Amino acid sequence: MVRCFLIHSVCPLSELPAGDSRLLYCRLFAPGDGLLTGQLRERSPAERSLLRGEKAAVVARQVRSAVSLSREASGGRPPGEALPGDEALALQDASSGVVRLRAGDPFSEEMSALWLGVQSLGFTLVCEPHENLLLAEGTLRTLTRHCLEHLHMLGPGSEVLLRSNRIDALLSRLLPHGQLLFLNHRFAQSLEKDVAAYMAK
Repeated sequence: MVRCFLIHSVCPLSELPAGDSRLLYCRLFAPGDGLLTGQLRERSPAERSLLRGEKAAVVARQVRSAVSLSREASGGRPPGEALPGDEALALQDASSGVVRLRAGDPFSEEMSALWLGVQSLGFTLVCEPHENLLLAEGTLRTLTRHCLEHLHMLGPGSEVLLRSNRIDALLSRLLPHGQLLFLNHRFAQSLEKDVAAYMAK
């Protein structure tokens, strides 16, 4: 099962500040308390909500570090800016990887965080350790492609926060209740048409 999906900032190497990654979108699929250790479950709902946000921010920072290391290892050149309509090229040039999240850092049990770094944006799926990572990577690439193509996230003035309802709709179709889907060709085509029709509204 997928525990959460995040969209966050990952700055190009030349512009990395000392500050944290900015969390732009977070969707939790597991019960919220699954993100917290035993002691923290006793806190009030408002405190738990704040702590869940902090836990997601910890994942975003770890992924941001992994993206930085990956880009340094590949020559250190920052990704070029994509023009509107070049989302497919930006996705092709995206760096990707997996970060192992140890138990207690930040989840109560060990998890895997699959990530794609597309220019200054990071897209991350946090999965349970026994999950099929190839299937999760395919799902992450499909989600990222739809976000980039239909929501124009790489363009100037793009505001992810204002489009959260569309991202929620994407997730409900491509990752229902956090379950990864095995898609045959016909079902994948039908799903593509459904998503395209919804996003065109």
